[in-house]
Amino acid sequence: MSFSRLSSRKTKPFSLAILMLIVVSMISVSALALAKNSSKHNQAIHTDVTIDKVYVDKSERVLKLLSGDRVIKTYHIALGDSPVGHKRQEGDERTPTGSYILDYKNENSNYYRSIHVSYPNAADKAQAKKRGVSAGGNIMIHGQKNGLGHLAAITQQRDWTDGCIAVTNDEMDEIMSVYKAGMPIEIVE
Repeated sequence: MSFSRLSSRKTKPFSLAILMLIVVSMISVSALALAKNSSKHNQAIHTDVTIDKVYVDKSERVLKLLSGDRVIKTYHIALGDSPVGHKRQEGDERTPTGSYILDYKNENSNYYRSIHVSYPNAADKAQAKKRGVSAGGNIMIHGQKNGLGHLAAITQQRDWTDGCIAVTNDEMDEIMSVYKAGMPIEIVE
């Protein structure tokens, strides 16, 4: 057996170990950056402040809780796998854009708690009907997949929902604590 073949066999496990170490390091740095960014923007919500609107900026990947025009709290979000553009039909994995209502909460979701966004509205339904497709629905603000909340530092680094707006479980608890049925939500590109 030649030296180069023997050398190649010994370096493959070493190269794989180095590669795995680099990937783990990158994930750790990303998780720390997310935690730092999250704590920088998120101070406790004061009970004397009334949250009267939710604002979502898809391009910046943020959800903001507003009192009048004042931003009270900002959260990093994950969106649908194909987030650019308005949701046009069921299965397109887009998060809708426009003005909607947060109309009810669901404590028995497949994800950690959820609040329903009133998509599709009449215009969304009419556009879908015109194209001969279902507009879809069941768009929610929710936490992590049940049982996987501990992975939020990793999952929140990319878009992973089917069109919903995802936050960490702790953040979902905060949002639920200020939620009122009928609260408006504005979603922009």
